[in-house]
Amino acid sequence: MTLVTTPAIVLHSYRYGETSKIVRLLTLDLGLQSVVAKGAMRPKSKFGASLEAHSEGAAHIYVKPDRELNTLGEFEVNQLRRELAGNVERFALAGVLAELVIKFSSSEPHPQLYVYLHSRLNQLCGSTGEQLVVDGILSLWGMIRELGYAPALTECAADGRPVSEGDAPFSVKDGGFLCDDCALGRRLSMVPAADRRFIGHAIEDTLEGIPVFEENTAAAHRRLLSRFIHYHLAEGRELKALDYWEALN
Repeated sequence: MTLVTTPAIVLHSYRYGETSKIVRLLTLDLGLQSVVAKGAMRPKSKFGASLEAHSEGAAHIYVKPDRELNTLGEFEVNQLRRELAGNVERFALAGVLAELVIKFSSSEPHPQLYVYLHSRLNQLCGSTGEQLVVDGILSLWGMIRELGYAPALTECAADGRPVSEGDAPFSVKDGGFLCDDCALGRRLSMVPAADRRFIGHAIEDTLEGIPVFEENTAAAHRRLLSRFIHYHLAEGRELKALDYWEALN
């Protein structure tokens, strides 16, 4: 058994036995980890409030090879991010980001995914109003990219040919925008040029100068995101946090 100390973000936790918790962590050095925090439910636990969802700090993990559930020795918190719980939309979005990491990442180290989740949670903490809606949608498209499921933007998702500028049809099944020939005769979502550029900014992580969009546009983005994630990532599996977020508006 080896003691590893690594930066970590708490994704989710639940009771285990009478006094302990199972905690799902995204770590910088060990990827996604499930750990048991022994005694975390006791009134005078050394963990205190440090294992709240979305908190971040240094996790001291006792790692045993080929073991799916390791032991959390200590968690030195440096960010609690309680601001997320002060707004339903913020908390729901943070929950979706955590859900996607839990279900679609692995125990392989993925430093870029860790850095992305860290930055987007921090961004959401200070986001309000219409900007929160924009930041949330950007965050989810970016998470899709980090998990390796980015949609095709400029080349047809069906045959690889260039997609013309302006409004373009988006095929969830094919995984991105289509050229005119591949879209012919099919009932597809037509994405306006401005929204297409927005998705491009999110996928390419060039977020400067992103405008706030109208409420009906936000709803369309929510629907498209949800359909894309359910089809390409979930493959029929239930995603409670995503469904809850989509149902908020």
